Amino acid sequence: MKIRNQLKLILNCCFTVIFFTACISTNKSDEMEIKVSNSLNFDRKEIVTVKRSQIEKILKNNSEKNVRVKLKGTDKFLTTQWIDYDKDGKGDELLFQAKVQAKSVADFVLMIDTVKESQSKAVAYSRFVPERIDDYAWENNRVAFRAYGPVAQQLVEEGKEGGTLSSGIDLWLKKVDYSIIDDWYAKNVKEAGYYHIDHGEGYDPYHVGASRGTGGAGVWVNDSLQVGKNYIGYKTIAKGPLRTIFELDYAPWSQYQIKETKRISLDLGSNFSKFDIILKAKEQFPNYTIGITLHDKKGEININKTKGWFRHWEPIDKTFLGEGIVLNPELVTQAFANNSTTPDQSNLLIVTNPSQKITFYAGFVWTGSKQVSEVTQWDEMLNKQAEIIQNPLQVTAN
Repeated sequence: MKIRNQLKLILNCCFTVIFFTACISTNKSDEMEIKVSNSLNFDRKEIVTVKRSQIEKILKNNSEKNVRVKLKGTDKFLTTQWIDYDKDGKGDELLFQAKVQAKSVADFVLMIDTVKESQSKAVAYSRFVPERIDDYAWENNRVAFRAYGPVAQQLVEEGKEGGTLSSGIDLWLKKVDYSIIDDWYAKNVKEAGYYHIDHGEGYDPYHVGASRGTGGAGVWVNDSLQVGKNYIGYKTIAKGPLRTIFELDYAPWSQYQIKETKRISLDLGSNFSKFDIILKAKEQFPNYTIGITLHDKKGEININKTKGWFRHWEPIDKTFLGEGIVLNPELVTQAFANNSTTPDQSNLLIVTNPSQKITFYAGFVWTGSKQVSEVTQWDEMLNKQAEIIQNPLQVTAN
């Protein structure tokens, strides 16, 4: 009798567990459909954003750590990332990478599950780099950049070796889709100049100096470009893996004492960093200007003011490098090549007339990475980026 009761108790427990599990797996209140619409006539693979407010009904009874996303009709969870802008411990936006065919809608399912997501060695990533004075570097699976900090500026101003004085944006040319920042810097500590030599993953042959690099800014006044110095402070908002976001602050510069904060973000799969610029000044200033260095002026430029993209294509060692700026064409007043006999002062300049904010995209492509082989392909990438800016993927949650 005692054994029979024990068996009955075990069977009841098993039935309860099975019933409870079935209820969880079929609980439709813990699922939502996410639709991503592409209005353009080419396929797109981009990071999309779902705002917390769009999925609040799921989060009421569940932890955001257990939110998962998968393409409808499949069983594989996609990589996701929460962005917590105000650092209050709650994610403000959920990111995932959506692949959507031309003129189509892709369906995804957002659900609650504890199964781990798929991971990839390809990530978006950024960090402050104290082992190289005070660089700030960022990268994804296609491109890498860096900016220079106050100690690097101080070394130059004190006449000491090793510093860099520039508000221009540097480029690192990579051949691989995995992260290289940490490794290259670590090896450069042991062997000075390591990342200036291609060891099979790419290298840094790009010279910035006092130029604008790709995406550095200034103010065009009386046929002269006034520029700031190195960033004076940084804040890392998100390191990745799908999107890295950070801010760089600059001390007041130019005759207008412009105080500039650059919020820079880079998405996995994109060749373009997004620059959201906040500008404050003691008085109204004209001609906020974005530049691309022309180096030794052996490259060629293409100015497409109608679509809002501007590019440079130049030889670098035995390869070619294409740099570009893309922004809303309505913001552009003029664009031209400013050639100078002074080193590092020749730049392609895009002159704009913003109020207190401006957004632009700065990026590049290198033939050594095999992403493109000729300049026409770079122009096509710039064309598409201009269309993407004007026609973002539309995300709806039901």
